[in-house]
Amino acid sequence: MRIHQLTVRQNLPISLEEAWDFFSSPDNLNLITPEDMSFQIVSGVDKKTYAGQIISYKIKPVFNIPMNWVTEITHCVNHKYFIDEQRFGPYRFWHHQHHFKETESGILMKDILHYALPFGIFGELLGKLMIHEKVKNIFNYREQRLYEIFGSSRGH
Repeated sequence: MRIHQLTVRQNLPISLEEAWDFFSSPDNLNLITPEDMSFQIVSGVDKKTYAGQIISYKIKPVFNIPMNWVTEITHCVNHKYFIDEQRFGPYRFWHHQHHFKETESGILMKDILHYALPFGIFGELLGKLMIHEKVKNIFNYREQRLYEIFGSSRGH
């Protein structure tokens, strides 16, 4: 199994409190996920993010094929970070860290994603053809949406 990594950083001109309030509300995922994923939260959004929280989604990540995706928030330190891990879904492995740090101009968000694809060599081939780019595009879309929602501390 090959583990892929993607690290993304984004500065936003908001307070740590505002950032945590937004990102610890699972319902806000709808606002920052590309429409072509047909992202729909099924359950688990009734409370702010906490360790042990189970969140269920329906998505169409590739070829418009519907899939169920279940993640667990495995770690959560308020105003610092939380980690979600896939329990069931399209990936063989998914571990996503969300870090938040105050800066002079607002906050720095850092995402560290480790993931592995299913189906062995066929999954890796599909990864090279489209999945890795799709994952990057999800984060690019999120970056743009967050700048639209909160503005930019980089003059975007």
